[in-house]
Amino acid sequence: MACKWLDWAKELQSMAQAGLTYSKDIYDLERFERLRQISIEIMSEYTNMEMEIVKELFANETGYATPKVDIRAVVFKDNKILMVREKTDGGWSLPGGWADIGLTPSEIVVKEAKEESGFDVKATKLLAVLDKKCHPHPPSPYHVYKMFIQCEIIGGQAKEGIETSAVGFFDENELPKLSVERNTDSQIKMLFEYLRNPSKKVEYD
Repeated sequence: MACKWLDWAKELQSMAQAGLTYSKDIYDLERFERLRQISIEIMSEYTNMEMEIVKELFANETGYATPKVDIRAVVFKDNKILMVREKTDGGWSLPGGWADIGLTPSEIVVKEAKEESGFDVKATKLLAVLDKKCHPHPPSPYHVYKMFIQCEIIGGQAKEGIETSAVGFFDENELPKLSVERNTDSQIKMLFEYLRNPSKKVEYD
């Protein structure tokens, strides 16, 4: 219940965005614009962030509101998993990031792995599609689907990127401090199950 206000704010923002996209009546447009403003005020009040910043980050999209997509590379080597240390919070995560318009999920995961870890990889298998709200991540202003794609190394070498400060491989029982905004301990443990059981079915929420 502690973050119920966040759920309400996101729902109001989604309703307002759809209304502003499809409504034609000038009075309805005014109402939906006010609804969006209320969602911004809620976010600003509970996060102590200026409303203009909230508007830019949280309520800047147009068109029908849909979940954002976060794609992560799952790379195993010598029974250890590839991770990178994020500069933003110092925690470790699977290489990855937001999906880009115009690229397929496999193209994105290859690009992100190269940029963040230095390795050239080939996407081989979709392992999981998870809804961020169903897992112990910190509260987020966005509704996010997370895709985990297994990859194999075909070249390159470990090298930090613009957003990462270190690259390493970790045993399941010796995981570093995680960037829980990006991946949780239970998710990493779930991915190791695919290492032990390659025929395991795709996980999804």
